[in-house]
Amino acid sequence: MSPTSETAQGGRRLVIVESPAKAKTIKGYLGPGYVVEASVGHIRDLPSGAAEVPEKYTGEVRRLGVDVEHDFQPIYVVNADKKAQVRKLKEQLATVDELFLATDEDREGEAIAWHLLEVLKPKVPVHRMVFHEITKDAIQEAVRNPRELNKRMVDAQETRRILDRLYGYEVSPVLWKKVMRGLSAGRVQSVATRLVVERERERIAFRSAEYWDLTGTFSTGRAGDPSDPSSLVARLNTVDGARVAQGRDFGADGQLKSANVLHLDEEKARALAASLTDTSFGVRSVESKPYRRSPYAPFRTTTLQQEASRKLGFGAKATMQVAQKLYENGFITYMRTDSTVLSDTAVSAARAQVTQLYGADYLPEKPRVYAGKVKNAQEAHEAIRPSGDRFRTPAETGLTGDQFRLYELIWKRTVASQMKDATGNSVTVKIGGRAADGRDVEFSASGKTITFHGFMKAYVEGADDPNAELDDRERRLPQVAEGDALSAEEITVDGHATKPPARYTEASLVKELEEREIGRPSTYASIIGTILDRGYVFKKGTALVPSFLSFAVVNLLEKHFGRLVDYSFTAKMEDDLDRIARGEAQAVPWLKRFYFGEGAGAATGAAADAGNGDGDHLGGLKELVTDLGAIDAREISSFPVGDGIMLRVGRYGPYVERGEKDTEGHQRADVPEDLPPDELTVAHAEELLAKPSGDFELGADPVSGNQIVAKDGRYGPYVTEILPEDTPKTGKNAVKPRTASLFKSMALDTVTLEDALKLMSLPRVVGADAEGVEITAQNGRYGPYLKKGTDSRSLTDEEQLFTITLEEALAIYAQPKQRGRAAAKPPLKELGTDPVSEQPVVVKDGRFGPYVTDGETNATLRTGDSVEDITPERGYELLAEKRAKAPAKKTAKKAPAKKTAAKKAAPAKKTAAKKTAAKKTTTAAKTTAAKKTTAAAKKTAAKSE
Repeated sequence: MSPTSETAQGGRRLVIVESPAKAKTIKGYLGPGYVVEASVGHIRDLPSGAAEVPEKYTGEVRRLGVDVEHDFQPIYVVNADKKAQVRKLKEQLATVDELFLATDEDREGEAIAWHLLEVLKPKVPVHRMVFHEITKDAIQEAVRNPRELNKRMVDAQETRRILDRLYGYEVSPVLWKKVMRGLSAGRVQSVATRLVVERERERIAFRSAEYWDLTGTFSTGRAGDPSDPSSLVARLNTVDGARVAQGRDFGADGQLKSANVLHLDEEKARALAASLTDTSFGVRSVESKPYRRSPYAPFRTTTLQQEASRKLGFGAKATMQVAQKLYENGFITYMRTDSTVLSDTAVSAARAQVTQLYGADYLPEKPRVYAGKVKNAQEAHEAIRPSGDRFRTPAETGLTGDQFRLYELIWKRTVASQMKDATGNSVTVKIGGRAADGRDVEFSASGKTITFHGFMKAYVEGADDPNAELDDRERRLPQVAEGDALSAEEITVDGHATKPPARYTEASLVKELEEREIGRPSTYASIIGTILDRGYVFKKGTALVPSFLSFAVVNLLEKHFGRLVDYSFTAKMEDDLDRIARGEAQAVPWLKRFYFGEGAGAATGAAADAGNGDGDHLGGLKELVTDLGAIDAREISSFPVGDGIMLRVGRYGPYVERGEKDTEGHQRADVPEDLPPDELTVAHAEELLAKPSGDFELGADPVSGNQIVAKDGRYGPYVTEILPEDTPKTGKNAVKPRTASLFKSMALDTVTLEDALKLMSLPRVVGADAEGVEITAQNGRYGPYLKKGTDSRSLTDEEQLFTITLEEALAIYAQPKQRGRAAAKPPLKELGTDPVSEQPVVVKDGRFGPYVTDGETNATLRTGDSVEDITPERGYELLAEKRAKAPAKKTAKKAPAKKTAAKKAAPAKKTAAKKTAAKKTTTAAKTTAAKKTTAAAKKTAAKSE
């Protein structure tokens, strides 16, 4: 599969990459003789529904897309939105002499290359072309040195794909039946959700403890300067040899974990401080140690995501979107990598910049080499670094906005990785004295001085804890020696309370998954995106908060599918998949055992190790999802709050309930979906139950005699009439009750019968215009308005619905209708430049509430988002999700419209014919755009399973 000398001298070559942006960049490096096309992600995949499965397949195969009875043979179909692209690639292939498959060099990319071979069936020489950076030299080198297709990598990807399909398609329907429609389960996403839920459980169970200590400011009596301060601050360490309790000494239950520490309350702390008023203090010991800090390894995928979150406020998905742009435009190397290795070329470039920018004193004698830290690292890629054999400084790139910020982060980290260690000294000073009551006290102070900053001149890593001290922070202490006398300038008493464990952020969740060896680092961004999209998790600032829905889902999975969400089992399963990828285990026996259970295949790895607890029968996935009768839907969705109150997760959202339905004293109230679970205390639940809810009887309509009630519905409070039981509710004689939403100025518990009758009298006929077209005043979802035919005009006041005259209405219609920018409101917040559209993103106030927009795509803020707290990366995520979803819906709606337009087109009416043609052209254009967007969305979904 290497290029022949004949074709190397002439002929045409087709190069297929994954993305159009990459194709455009590479085309410029290859020049004439090369045709560069994009597959636009996967061209073939497992069917998304039974309708896509060929007719020859029946039964379970149609549902799963995998023939589990015949060695788990996958059924692949060309994606509907890729058929046109496949035709185009076949046409191009017919005109060339060689084919280069240049998809990404990871499992997913190798699989895409294999699928291209299977579908295109080329009759010309085929070469697998791989590169880690998109530069002219790298691309031309890749053309000169292709390799064979790695079938082992393809098999590894296929096994993962089949496993994830079986997991998702078997377990998700259980969630639909027992919790709520539209939910999903996944091999990694379910475990990630469980981690977030367990952290919230810890917060709910947490009981705060109070503890006190003393802080002393001690003076040496010398005049100080920056290099030798005159005083130091020390914290009380021991009293009569017993260590004073700190936060780490208390358990989650608020109790001390050890009896060998001294717990000071406020009274004891103040009494001790008072007894130290006239105490003489002295230095008991000074311990000095050399301080040395080595630079951080170059970025891999997960460490880049973590640092971009800490320093730039990017979510994992936004980080990968920006990195993808940088890679495709030739600024950085491939951004999905487990490796911290730098090529010799990169090391030389980094060392050259160290000397140039910081001087030879900052350059170590030998290049630094970083060992891999990720178990079962997928491929021998390089670390993420600036591309080329000479790194461009950020200022030289011409980049702006988020691309500049991320490139700068990568550049600094890479250069710093080849610099000298930071060195200095760390010092601990112990200060002692005796209180008036005879007790011995000892205070302790620690300091750090950096004598040579080394790599810290270029880069210092951030921390997940906002209160953590960064590596380059110095704490200078006075130069004191053992026996020196010190005077206490001040002794203060400090009260503290222990805090619950911090919720995960995107950065810390990525770190946790990697440390537990769950999933692949390259898919963490899409996993987090999935659990946010599914409503299992929402954001509060940067924290990931589990929804009440996720509690029900995790509860079900733990109780009935415990093995599938067990952390060690999931990690071992990852090991098995990697063993299959290395050729150390076979896929089919492993899949048989996982799906059918013990005896179905060879007992290997996780499948053999993870039993049901008693060491006897090991059931497979199929057996687990068969017995659904044992799952009590109400029980798995109910959680005790306290004082007889239960939190229940219903099909329409969470609610609290006291007592049983239809019994005396029964109470029920909806719970806000954006309420963090640890904030649903008994007191809060009581407040919710005390709020007005249920039906409020307002009285009888004096005309019809029907009872009028006020209710709180899913879309807000409303009034309606109760029709007699014998009123026909279906058929042509059916009668619908009059219903009307309350005005914004009205409240459910104060609305009157008179108010209700006025509301239900709407719409009100105001009159007719000169041509006899009726004008009505109506109350809509977005407020009061007038309607004349298809022309609607907003009213400024709800009361106008009852008072506006025909003359006033005609005056409103006489004015030009306000559209577009003339009626636009100023933005509520500016977020920056979108990494995809490269357009400015702002938050605006719209009919549905606040939304983000880049001028082309609009995305409404979700539960948990707020104008004040929304970050740029969250805005970019919402836009990216909307782009992936919205066009597909539009295409579906447009399809029937084509047929209608074709039937109505009259040959005699040329204008109508032109309009129809224009509509068809527009529809075709939208369909093409939708296909491209759907393709990108499917690629993301495939990688996230």
